[in-house]
Amino acid sequence: MNDQAQGLRNLIQSNAAKQRNTKVITVTSGKGGVGKSNFSLNFALTLQSQGYKVLIFDADIGLANIDVLMGVSSKYSLYHLLKKEKTIWEIIERGHHGIEFIAGGSGFTDLMRLTDQELDYFSEQVGQLNGYVDYIIFDTGAGLSKETLKFILAAEETIVVTTPEPTAITDAYAIIKMVTNLNHQVPFRLVVNRIADEKEGRDTAAKISMVARQFLQLDIPTLGFVADDAHVSKAVRKQVPFTVAFPNSEAARSIRDLTNRFLHGQTFTGSSESSGVKSFLSRMIRLLR
Repeated sequence: MNDQAQGLRNLIQSNAAKQRNTKVITVTSGKGGVGKSNFSLNFALTLQSQGYKVLIFDADIGLANIDVLMGVSSKYSLYHLLKKEKTIWEIIERGHHGIEFIAGGSGFTDLMRLTDQELDYFSEQVGQLNGYVDYIIFDTGAGLSKETLKFILAAEETIVVTTPEPTAITDAYAIIKMVTNLNHQVPFRLVVNRIADEKEGRDTAAKISMVARQFLQLDIPTLGFVADDAHVSKAVRKQVPFTVAFPNSEAARSIRDLTNRFLHGQTFTGSSESSGVKSFLSRMIRLLR
């Protein structure tokens, strides 16, 4: 029976892969407390509501909380995959509206210490996700840890979440500068969270963009702004994503606007050599070895 189920899953995956060009995105921030994980979750849910299939990798080693934000208890994590106790399909969990996610836990720390043989197994397992979803979103830890750095360098693009607070702005620029100074051309996009009004959001984005252009010769497009909305903290307490609990809230409307902007700039040709899960894994394995 298990062999039949696996065969059916492989057939479904094979058919889906012909239709999908999986895009790997990293979401990060210069410091904690800016709402990065909340953004990742609600961004993923909004993409899904637009008809795209999305998988979230909770790669925040110290403060993994995608499951907490949804009030879901994760039975398995990446740890169980690396220990070969479970397959990639068995560690996928489901939350609100069927959104799929993988809990990282201590698994991402273990990932940095794998042997070549273990890395090959990891690559083979995660590679099966190619074509299974339209987007894989890695919600990384705040700041530039060695784990976060590798995900940023391997992903196709990185969304940097900040707030108008001076320390958040400084730290957001610092993470962009550090990656750029490693001579890696990582496409960044900026999201300014918890804005009082659009002017504050534009002013914040302009500060980062101006300094990046002046000192790094780098253009940082702004993906959008998310309003400072009391409904967000209410949703956190309810352990329900705010786009689900309060779909008509200002924050939910903000997420929908920036998601539409994100999708408007995307093309799915399937021809880019640098796109897809296999390309991501190839870059990741080179960084880990």
